[in-house]
Amino acid sequence: MINTLLIGGKGTIGSGLRTYLPRLNPGYRITSADLPGAPDKAEPGTSTEFIELDASKDDDALRSALKGRDLVVYLARKDPLSDMNAMTDLVFKAVMDVCPEALMIGSSSVHSTDAAYWPFLDEPYATIATRQFEKVTVWPEPLSAMMEPCPVSDYGLEKAYVEAWCKRFENNGMDAVAARWGGINGENAMTDEIAYFTVWCHQEDSACLVDGCYRASRNITLRSGAHYYVVSDNTHNIFDIATPRQEIDYRPTHDAESFYG
Repeated sequence: MINTLLIGGKGTIGSGLRTYLPRLNPGYRITSADLPGAPDKAEPGTSTEFIELDASKDDDALRSALKGRDLVVYLARKDPLSDMNAMTDLVFKAVMDVCPEALMIGSSSVHSTDAAYWPFLDEPYATIATRQFEKVTVWPEPLSAMMEPCPVSDYGLEKAYVEAWCKRFENNGMDAVAARWGGINGENAMTDEIAYFTVWCHQEDSACLVDGCYRASRNITLRSGAHYYVVSDNTHNIFDIATPRQEIDYRPTHDAESFYG
């Protein structure tokens, strides 16, 4: 049994993990810890145990929920940035104290490295964003999974803060990975957001990344402190997913072009 706690598991990313992790391995036993009354975005009938708590305030309840966990995925967020970072401090410190042998997955985002490509004004990203692929003479090298954060917004800064905590876990001999989530939505469909076809990630593929990290952790092959881009195997990808393929056997099976339009 893989005793799993999703902190903020009723949201879009968490609902996908609750749906697809047990399909990848029926050994996942998932508990979702959420704010009282939080709406649940999971498919009807998704089997999950629920705990009501505010991870930004209920430190005792959080620590109680963490006991005996093998895997913790931190998905909760709040505004403003100062409150978000304070909650991140509480959560990571609690995991460090209560279940230091668990694998910690911290929620980052492709937006932690926004300065490398956003807002798709520089070439070749501007041409790619408008889907004028015939005009791209040389496709850019994928943005490396080794790239350090370079945020340009408060949202990116909160993700960079999570990544720093994952590095701290590494330095303390604990397993943690920052998941740089791509464009994940509950319908697994395309949206009109600029260049969504390159950041798109199917919920099943997000679960594959988490499962790959967990398997590598238990095999003692995980590169703790890593920050992996979590996007699908998109035809017009600009992000490095070769690194997690090699390091944790990440096997995304979906392509945005199958859903585009």
